[in-house]
Amino acid sequence: MPGRRVRGGRTRTRRNPLYVLLALLSAVALALLAALLLLTARRLMPEETAPPEEEPETVTVGGQEVVIDENLAPSELEEGHFTTQADGSITYSGQASYGIDVSAHQGEIDWAAVADSGVEFAMLRIGNRGYTSGAISQDERFEENFQAARENGIQLGVYFFSQAISEEEAREEAGQVLAWLDGRSLECPVAYDWEHITDDVARTDGLDGETVTDCAIAFCQTIAEAGYTPFVYCNGMLGYLSYDVERLQDYGLWYAEYADYPSFAYELEMWQYTDEGTVAGISGPVDRNIWLLDTAADAAQTEDDADGAGS
Repeated sequence: MPGRRVRGGRTRTRRNPLYVLLALLSAVALALLAALLLLTARRLMPEETAPPEEEPETVTVGGQEVVIDENLAPSELEEGHFTTQADGSITYSGQASYGIDVSAHQGEIDWAAVADSGVEFAMLRIGNRGYTSGAISQDERFEENFQAARENGIQLGVYFFSQAISEEEAREEAGQVLAWLDGRSLECPVAYDWEHITDDVARTDGLDGETVTDCAIAFCQTIAEAGYTPFVYCNGMLGYLSYDVERLQDYGLWYAEYADYPSFAYELEMWQYTDEGTVAGISGPVDRNIWLLDTAADAAQTEDDADGAGS
């Protein structure tokens, strides 16, 4: 038969070179056509664009824009969790305790009348450091206020007005607070109240945020080692522009903002909502506070339960 050879009973087909060449050309053509079709399809498809990066959340404080730290536990408190009463006091929809903070500036206080008015706790100024001399002194009415408030069933905590400029001074302040307490029990925290002096020249002028934070930590560590619960008091200027809040997460935050609700971005435990409150037994304005004893989620659930019961 043409094109076939027979050797030893086996047959072998001789391939035509032209057929081989045509097969190779066909394969190449098909590969090129597939690549062209794929390229055309990609061009016809809408271009994929990377999703835009989310803008970081910011807050403006003292004319400065501050980026909110997403690594810190956020506050879940909302305006709807709080109700302003006719007398100017504010109530929280969750579990809370209602109190005041006082010093010698309030003068003589009728603590029986304060207790009858519904005040449940009081933060008493135990002492302060002078912002010019740097001298430490006890509040002139601390002992009087402590004894009378306790006799009338009011839960007590204390705060120290600091003007420390170093960790050593902050520890000195904490040590003096512990000496004045002399082992007395407290139901409420021991708070570190460092503030900028805005209306006079002060020894703390120009102190940087890292040092301010170091001082707060030194005070709170000393208080905690003695078995008391340390809090740090601040407002928005301190909380956003001075304190490194991430380094203070081991301590409770007592936040001052005179508004309808605390808008601070991070978790807080106590809110000072006014410095112009009125309370029976105290002549003149007084700071009023809410100690938030549950989470915002619990508060929302309490609010929902109340709405359901009323429907």
